[in-house]
Amino acid sequence: MRLKELTLTGFKSFNKKTVLTFDAPITSVVGPNGSGKSNIAEAFRWVLGEQSLKSLRGKRGEDLIFNGGGGGQKVNWASVLLTFDNQDHKFNVDFPELTIGREVHRDGTNVYTINGSEVRLRDVVELLAGATLGASGHTIIRQGEADRILNADIASRREMVEDALGLRLYQWKISESEKKLTKTEENIKQVESLRREIAPHLKFLRREVEKIKKTDELRAELKRLYLVYLKIESGYLKNTRASLNSEKHQLDSDKKTLEIKLGALKHEANPSEEKLKNLRGALIQTANGLRDGREKCSDLERQIGRLEGIIQFKSEIKTSAVLPTENLSRDQVQTLTEEIEQLVEGGFWQKIRELIKDFWQKIDQRERAVGADNHEEELHKFKTEQSDLENKIKLIKNQEADWLKKEGEINLALEQTLALAREADRESYELLARRREEDAKLALWQSRDDKLKIEELAFERELKEGEVLVDKEILNYREAPISSGTNEESRDEQTARLRVIEKLKIRLEDMGVDSGGVLTEHKQVEARDEFLAKELTDLAASRVSLETVIAELRARIDEEFTEGLQKINLNFQKFFTLMFGGGEASLKVLTEPKRVRASSAETDEPTGDNLMIPDEEVEMRSGIEIKINLPKKRIRALEMLSGGERALTSIALLFAMSQVNPPPFLILDETDAALDEANSCKYGDMVESLAKHSQLILITHNRETMSRAQVIYGITMGADGISRLLSIKLDDATAFAK
Repeated sequence: MRLKELTLTGFKSFNKKTVLTFDAPITSVVGPNGSGKSNIAEAFRWVLGEQSLKSLRGKRGEDLIFNGGGGGQKVNWASVLLTFDNQDHKFNVDFPELTIGREVHRDGTNVYTINGSEVRLRDVVELLAGATLGASGHTIIRQGEADRILNADIASRREMVEDALGLRLYQWKISESEKKLTKTEENIKQVESLRREIAPHLKFLRREVEKIKKTDELRAELKRLYLVYLKIESGYLKNTRASLNSEKHQLDSDKKTLEIKLGALKHEANPSEEKLKNLRGALIQTANGLRDGREKCSDLERQIGRLEGIIQFKSEIKTSAVLPTENLSRDQVQTLTEEIEQLVEGGFWQKIRELIKDFWQKIDQRERAVGADNHEEELHKFKTEQSDLENKIKLIKNQEADWLKKEGEINLALEQTLALAREADRESYELLARRREEDAKLALWQSRDDKLKIEELAFERELKEGEVLVDKEILNYREAPISSGTNEESRDEQTARLRVIEKLKIRLEDMGVDSGGVLTEHKQVEARDEFLAKELTDLAASRVSLETVIAELRARIDEEFTEGLQKINLNFQKFFTLMFGGGEASLKVLTEPKRVRASSAETDEPTGDNLMIPDEEVEMRSGIEIKINLPKKRIRALEMLSGGERALTSIALLFAMSQVNPPPFLILDETDAALDEANSCKYGDMVESLAKHSQLILITHNRETMSRAQVIYGITMGADGISRLLSIKLDDATAFAK
């Protein structure tokens, strides 16, 4: 497994997508203070699941997102992707390449991904734990943290060592198993409590079951009587229903025949309102036609009289020798014309002649030029029009005769229709009287049917009650070897039998035992008790199994811890000797008591003058003690080391821990800041030794440390507050320089 690249987008000072490729054993990240170098280490820590924003130099999730300023545009989310070559399947997934990602948005939402698929934080942590990786511990060592292992208490040191040995996964499994064990213990208590709760009720139900057995004989007798009653009653109801249905069929048939006759009579003889309406309408239409024809004749006769006057007038003008000599105005002519028309309509011919004579005397001389031919044409025209009007009068007279004939025919049809209607009414009255008789028969039948329905409902009710009080076998009453009857004697017997049945039902109800419900509940509660007993057995087995797993995991941790501690001591001694030129250094398991004050729930509060010191509980805790012996010095305690000596010791120990179960990569964030030139060379030697087992990412200002790297990334930052990346491969640069 090998670290391939780190991709940052919008993370802290890296506002745009920035990719760091790690294809060399040692990669160095350099740059001036404040340029964003440490943001690289924090990006590693964050994508590996770090939850403490304080350790990432922030207070809120949005503090990890580039916030703009100095010309840089603000972004709304940050993303970090970490890509590994997984050809050796060190990560327990079936992918040759693995990319772990994490995103944060300004609303604080975090998204974790594995190869682009969204997952839980727990999935990421468990996957990394299998490869001895994590957000904290020995994988990422920041400036000032190298001394943390020396300042930690013995228990914290042991946790660091276990983390370095890859035992954190076992610890998580133990933690999960302990949670399951606690849950199992709680479940056992709950199940035991449930069994205690149902025990009295189960005892009561068992007593009820005994009472139910005593009612079996009574229920058997009730069943026998019910079968007899139901068989006879069903036969009676069936026969009666068949008789009523047959009678109803005959009544319906008779009534239907009457209805058909009534309908036919109404359809054939009785005139419909529409027919009478049509005949009366035709009669009115005929009268209107006669009236219209006569009005037209009168109008035409008036027109003919007018034409006769005009023709006479024209004829007199033609024969007259008097010609007008006086001029008339247009208004006078118009007035004279209107007077003549009124006189013509009134038939005042003598007056018309006088006006005409006077008119010709007043006609202008220019008019004398009108020829006799015009008078002849006008006379011929008027006579032709008169002849046409006379012909029209003849046609109307002929139509009037037709209307009179049609009027007679319509009156005759109307009289016949009304006569048929009177005859149909008489026959319809007779049929309606017969229908009333049939309705009375149907009403009588209906009362008998209602009574039978009441008896049928009573039968159904008894059948349901019998099913409840006896059992479902009561529904097979038809198969009972009993003959059914319908006579009055059998009805009396049925009534007496039903009274006995009612008495038996009352006795069963007075016993207060619902056999079906009690037996069912008894079975359910007993099954519930058996289930809970089995649950207790299973939970007890699960508790034993979990305790065994926890014990095995702790034994494995102790075993691997002991073996790993021996290996750490070997490497610790080697690196310590390399750093100090001799001396001794080792880790030793130490067990010491830890005093814990008892909780307030277990002790009395000191009151009044009776003041007492609360009790203290003593717990034994296991941890790691660091033993050192510097060459040429009598220094055996960590408190006696100088700052440089502490730095070299912690570095030697951390390097030793990382070599026992080497992580895929190791990030050293300015851990060499406190070293002088001589010790920097020793530090560089150890770095090269570590690079044989893990990829190293060195964030440093130290030139000696830089010289050990094959690839150097330079981080710069301008006035816009954006970190920019420059890279150089030293081998290529050296070859180019030569």
